[in-house]
Amino acid sequence: MKISFLQLGWRSLTRDLRAGELRLLMVAVTLAVAAMTAVGFFADRLKGGLQRDAHQLLGGDAVVVSDNPMPASFVAQAQSLGLQQSHNLTFPTMARAPDELGGGLKLVALKVVDASYPLRGKVRVSGKPDGSGELAQGVPALGQAWVDTGLLDALGLQVGAEVLLGEKPFRISHIIVNEPDRGAGFMNFSPRVMINQADIEATGLIQPASRLRYRLAVAGGDQAVQAFVDWAQQQVNTHAVRGMRVEALDGGRPELSSTLARAEKFLSLVALLAALLSAVAVALAARGFAANHLDDCAMLRVLGLRQRTIAAAYIFEFVWVGVIASGLGVGLGFVVHHGFVALLAGLVDANLPAAGFAPVVFGMGMGLTLLLAFGLPPVLQLAQVPPLRVIRRDTGGLKPASAAVLALGVLGFAILLMAASRDVKLGLIAVGGFALAALLFAGLSGLAVKLLRWAVNDATAPMAWVLATRQMAARPAFAVVQVSSLAVGLLALVLLVLVRTDLISSWRAATPPDAPNRFVINVMPEQGEAFTQALKNAGVAKFDWYPMIRGRLVAVNGHAVSPEDYPDERARRLVDREFNLSYSATQPDQNLVVKGRWLAHEKGAVSVEEGIANTLGLALGDTLTFDMGGVQTVSKITSLRKVDWGSMRANFFVMYPVNELVGVPATFMSAFKAPPAKGFDSALVREFPNITSVDMTATLGQIQRVLDQVIGAVEFLFTFTLAAGLVVLFAAVTATREERAREFAIMRAVGASAGLLRQVQRFELAGVGLLAGFLASVMASLVGWALARFVFEFDWAVSPWVLVWGSLAGALLALMAGWWGLREVLGRPVVETLRRVV
Repeated sequence: MKISFLQLGWRSLTRDLRAGELRLLMVAVTLAVAAMTAVGFFADRLKGGLQRDAHQLLGGDAVVVSDNPMPASFVAQAQSLGLQQSHNLTFPTMARAPDELGGGLKLVALKVVDASYPLRGKVRVSGKPDGSGELAQGVPALGQAWVDTGLLDALGLQVGAEVLLGEKPFRISHIIVNEPDRGAGFMNFSPRVMINQADIEATGLIQPASRLRYRLAVAGGDQAVQAFVDWAQQQVNTHAVRGMRVEALDGGRPELSSTLARAEKFLSLVALLAALLSAVAVALAARGFAANHLDDCAMLRVLGLRQRTIAAAYIFEFVWVGVIASGLGVGLGFVVHHGFVALLAGLVDANLPAAGFAPVVFGMGMGLTLLLAFGLPPVLQLAQVPPLRVIRRDTGGLKPASAAVLALGVLGFAILLMAASRDVKLGLIAVGGFALAALLFAGLSGLAVKLLRWAVNDATAPMAWVLATRQMAARPAFAVVQVSSLAVGLLALVLLVLVRTDLISSWRAATPPDAPNRFVINVMPEQGEAFTQALKNAGVAKFDWYPMIRGRLVAVNGHAVSPEDYPDERARRLVDREFNLSYSATQPDQNLVVKGRWLAHEKGAVSVEEGIANTLGLALGDTLTFDMGGVQTVSKITSLRKVDWGSMRANFFVMYPVNELVGVPATFMSAFKAPPAKGFDSALVREFPNITSVDMTATLGQIQRVLDQVIGAVEFLFTFTLAAGLVVLFAAVTATREERAREFAIMRAVGASAGLLRQVQRFELAGVGLLAGFLASVMASLVGWALARFVFEFDWAVSPWVLVWGSLAGALLALMAGWWGLREVLGRPVVETLRRVV
């Protein structure tokens, strides 16, 4: 027989496509690629959008911040590179209402801007307190001020009234609704007042002791901006300029960073589950495809076709199937990712930029790897079918795939999944958990089949039950494959339900609806009792109450420290400024001790947040010396804490586990959810005019909106993963269709009724589904706990009801898949079935 592998492969491809032989394979690959590329397209566009919007959050493409007037060399360098420039100045000062309006005082964060502010983004202002605002045209006019609503409440002013800054009165013309480059610094917690640069000299506020922060923002072409950033960073490093730094794109909205990171992890997890499910479906469907082509290949061998030609033809066919299915998946993923964009609108402020080509390449590679790694090994066995099978149908059956071939394919697929996860822990737990689960399922299902055969008494058990257990025991390998495949599919489905419900509920609980939306600082010790009583009188029953101390780290293990001792820029900034310290004998609820121990009332001890400990190179047992207003304390690190910064609670980098630090000057701070009563903030500020109240309602609301949007996106992607799971269940149940048909034909030939065989099939499917569901639920609970603990970083308790509902769901889904996939077996004539196997 003279035919090339290209001709044979093309003929086989067109024939199998028309006959529907490749339908299950193509559906599985398409679903996997669609899920992965949908997340890939969205992540690619989201990354570009966040990077673009980070420029707006900085107020430019790059920013140099200094505690001293900006050196002329920096201005000259920006000019030489052709960059746009904007200068602004921020510092804390007191704002005063006119005497005829009460003469109240309030600490504000004054911002002085030039005519080119901002270079990136827009300020949004409103003419009334409850207005949605409009984009500002320019900057405040001479003699005018734009202010936060909090200043109006604190001083009892309205738009159009005057406010005094130093020696100059300003007319309040607008309320600031949104300031793109405000940031989350501690100084910015005070109400903002923005004025024109030309007015600052008349105020007389700039004095030698003023705490000024100068900012130079630049904007222009990417190469010119990068050249300026490199030059500026070199100047800072070379000359060891104190109090100066260069801000890059990561200086935007740190209060949302953890929420956005969790959002991408949730979407990546759901896509990973779809890919893992599809891998199982491809392996099962390919084995069924190979079993259906055994006789065809035996005939080709009889006609003299070489094994090499048959193998090359099937490789050619499967490569084309992979290209077609992957192309369909990429196209479907591109369409689906627009749903993510709609559901997650609000993560960025404007339209997302176009996606790159990388997700397309990744999707095509994922589809081809998936098909060739899990689909090709059983198909390649077709080239080894002996010609004798033409007359002896019991020879030349499929064997387990080569361990080397399978291991190589699984390794390649695992590497792609790890890359797709975008998180090492997420990839290791998901991929490793499924690999471990597959091994455990195979071993436990084999043991269960043996125990089931031993436990069923042939004399007392119903006939259908006896026949079902005998069938499973007679072909234990098929039973193990079927239970393991079902269990892996159900593992992904149960884990997906847990992601949709329990894990997301735990994520919501990390930032609950009653989370604090007010932070009050500068409460004097003598005001503590009156302040807490005022909160209680207003209906605030639950609030955080901590002392706050300003302290500078001066020594570690007895050796004096300075910013020059640390190569890391963040470490230098931490050592160069004062810390906000606190003390409490009770460990905060949202703080988890990860190393050491928190011992209440332990003197000479200090607890440090693990992130800052890593930045400064601190470890358990190190001694820290802090200078707190002239009082130095030496304490040993006895515990490291993991702080949940997304809890919106009062948190500190450094805490002392005692009720009092003698001789140390301190003020107090409180965090609480403000009551809905109107005028609460104004009344509190009037009673305690020295306090600074920070309204975090907008930030908290944005985080909650992001949560709702991410949950919608997870549900959207849920449909693809659910479809992949149903494909796996269908493939697993129908993998042994011909074996079942032969056994049922023999039983019908010896007198078994159709009703009895239906009962046998239902008992077998229900038993297999129940066992697979139980195994899957146990493993899903373990993997879910690991994901919650090590990837998403929140507490999650495993519910015992997961085992019950998972087992019942497994039995029900197996029965439904069996009814749909095996209904033809019971209706097939006995003669036809026996002729096929003779």
